[in-house]
Amino acid sequence: MEKVNKIVVRIASERIINGGLNPKTEKIYVIDDITNVDYRAAVEDFILTSTEGV
Repeated sequence: MEKVNKIVVRIASERIINGGLNPKTEKIYVIDDITNVDYRAAVEDFILTSTEGV
């Protein structure tokens, strides 16, 4: 597993949770926009652990 930057993971997660824009596409950021498997897993984990009721 590649080492992931926790700040990048937090920012991406918050953008996904809050319906923010993907800076590359200027469209709503969705989990499918993350192509790196390590970062995608880290973002999924962050979202699951920081979202109430999940």
